[in-house]
Amino acid sequence: MKTENPIQLLREEEVKPTDIVLEAALGKDLFVVYTKLLEIICSEFQMEYEWRFYKDGKSWFCKVVYKKKTVFWLSIWAKFIKTGFYFTEKTRGGIYDLEISTEIKESFKNADAIGKLIPLILDIEKGEQLADLTEIIKYKKSLK
Repeated sequence: MKTENPIQLLREEEVKPTDIVLEAALGKDLFVVYTKLLEIICSEFQMEYEWRFYKDGKSWFCKVVYKKKTVFWLSIWAKFIKTGFYFTEKTRGGIYDLEISTEIKESFKNADAIGKLIPLILDIEKGEQLADLTEIIKYKKSLK
C-alpha cells in the first residue's frame, strides 16, 4: 500500500534516532512494530544494525548487516517504516519462489534497476507485514 506523498522523517543530522525520537516519529503502534523488527533482526537472524546520517540522502538511515554484508536499509517515514533490499539480475528470480504477498512480487517485477541492482522496497505499516519481511531476510542472508 503506497501512501500519497509520503514524508521522510529523521532529516536533522543533530537529532539522533534514539528510541524516544523514533517513538515520537512513528507513534506508539508503529513503534511497537519497529521494536518487533529489531527483535527479529537481532535475535532471530543475529544481524546488527547501525543508524547513520547520510549527507547525500539528507536523512538518517539504518543499515542492517550480517557479518560484513548489508542485508537491507531502513528509514522512517510518516505512517510507515521503509525497508529496501537490493538484488542482482542473478539473484532476482529467487524472490518469486518465496511465500510472500503477490503484491510484493508484482511490485518487484516492475521495479527499475538502479545500475546493476534491483530494489525491493517494503513500506511496513503493521505487524502482519513482518512475516513477508522475515522471508525476504532469510533469502537475502542465504545468498553468497
